[in-house]
Amino acid sequence: MTPLVLLPGMMCDARLFAPQIAAFSGSRAVHCAPIGAHDTVAALAEAVLAHAPPRFALAGLSMGGIVAMEVLRQAPERVAGLALLDTNPKAEVDEVRARRIPQMEKVRAGNLAAVMRDEMKPNYLTDGPRRAEILDLCMEMALGLGPEVFVNQSKALASRPDQQETLRSYTGPALVLCGRDDALCPVARHELMHGLIDGSTLSIVENAGHLPTLEQPEHTTAALAAWLENCNG
Repeated sequence: MTPLVLLPGMMCDARLFAPQIAAFSGSRAVHCAPIGAHDTVAALAEAVLAHAPPRFALAGLSMGGIVAMEVLRQAPERVAGLALLDTNPKAEVDEVRARRIPQMEKVRAGNLAAVMRDEMKPNYLTDGPRRAEILDLCMEMALGLGPEVFVNQSKALASRPDQQETLRSYTGPALVLCGRDDALCPVARHELMHGLIDGSTLSIVENAGHLPTLEQPEHTTAALAAWLENCNG
């Protein structure tokens, strides 16, 4: 079975993919790669490639998807399949880039929890029975990673390249998935990516926002399982 490499979103760790890791690790090697040690997307992708198997299926959510696209750009021959979840192929717009500066200043001053609570977490989830539980987990993951990772990831996102041409050139098995209610990376972004990748599958998860891996794990895992079946060739 082709190994699976998972790339988590900003200020998240392997717990973002806990249901999927539980589902897939019995049948294939599953590795969740950290993406916080460098402050450019290019360097983060290089680090993923340095520790990844020779060839692997690659799935990334949000910032993880952004790094996944750069991994594909750097080493397309190593990517047996690509799954992009709740992410964005475009470079960062000036308005969002400008907002990152005061956020980083607050985090450097010791206010990571406040930034996550007031400015990041409210954008993550749709209303649902597990909303509070998942938001608490998001806070745990963020505080565990700490302020240095927040600053590195903020800088990397602010300077990220546009990857639309990277996607247009990809011909392998591809899944593009997002929550219907994702306010950060809306459905239209995923329809764009689906159009760029010839032969890709588009999956819109109902009753989910930015983190469908946790909000609707059964639907998300099933979509990933179907994609993985095509990555074993």
